Amino acid sequence: MIDPLPDLPRPEFTLIHVESSPEVPPHIARELLEAGIPGGLIGYEYRPLAEAVFLDGIRGSGLVAIATSGLLGRICVDVATRKLVHIPKAESAAVTHVNRELDLFTRCVAGVIDRFPFYGEDDGDEKFEEVADEIREIIAAVDGTALVHNGFWDGLCEDVAMGDYSNWVD
Repeated sequence: MIDPLPDLPRPEFTLIHVESSPEVPPHIARELLEAGIPGGLIGYEYRPLAEAVFLDGIRGSGLVAIATSGLLGRICVDVATRKLVHIPKAESAAVTHVNRELDLFTRCVAGVIDRFPFYGEDDGDEKFEEVADEIREIIAAVDGTALVHNGFWDGLCEDVAMGDYSNWVD
């Protein structure tokens, strides 16, 4: 049986500068260290790794994992394209688009956190859908490619639309 995940603090946008394992291509390692990555999102949707890790053999030139997503997923930088992608687990070949580039991902995270809290515990389905649409607009305004069907941002918006964040405890 899997133990429940502990409660997380209220989200606050921060930028962190992460080191990379030696296998990470130098141009990616430099960008992660200099530009930084978001220090978190909301809940367990995105949690940065302590060190970026190269995942060889996925998508030809490989991926650089920068964060976890949920229990097993990873948010990665595609080495060849520098796009951000999501994989459902570290050894998976299935990849979905997240953002065109790291800066756009960072801006999407900041925009979503800025909109938080999304709604109150007593709000209903109509409010949940309204807020999900607002978040979709925030994300699309930053990166028109980010809301791919069944992708990272689409999943977050679907969770918001279902009311998954209505019982957030400060």
